[in-house]
Amino acid sequence: MKYFVSTLLFSLVSILATANDIKGKVVKVIDGNTLQVMDRDGKTFNLLLAGIDCPELEQAYGKEARLCLLKLTLGKQVDVKILGNDRLGNAVAELLVNGKRDPRIQLLNEGLAWTTEKAPKSDLESLRATAQAKKKGLWKQENPTPPWVYRREQSMTEGKTSI
Repeated sequence: MKYFVSTLLFSLVSILATANDIKGKVVKVIDGNTLQVMDRDGKTFNLLLAGIDCPELEQAYGKEARLCLLKLTLGKQVDVKILGNDRLGNAVAELLVNGKRDPRIQLLNEGLAWTTEKAPKSDLESLRATAQAKKKGLWKQENPTPPWVYRREQSMTEGKTSI
């Protein structure tokens, strides 16, 4: 009986540990840090790249960031590790293209992304800082507006309705 319970417990832990890992193919790139992956069973997942935030499409360098992510990922096999969800319920994930290339690194190196507003990871932040020092991409601008500030400004200018 102990063996059965131990085996069952181990199996459940293994299932839960891999439930957030996906292997699939990128089928759509929405913007510079959002894409859609289809797993081997045909289920699709919208994913936000963890630790970075790219300009919105309407912002300077937003289209360039999307194009960069498109070239790096569209139609390619990816290994995805879902880390959690954002406040809107979107999956936040890290991914590797063809098992080895992290697109966040390229986006940061090209100056097409910020690190996240809160608690940026030091390894990603050092890439962002280097791109900024070299005035690459959006860092050519004197005072670029971070996408989280842009989104807040946009939400404040949208008309409010009352019911």
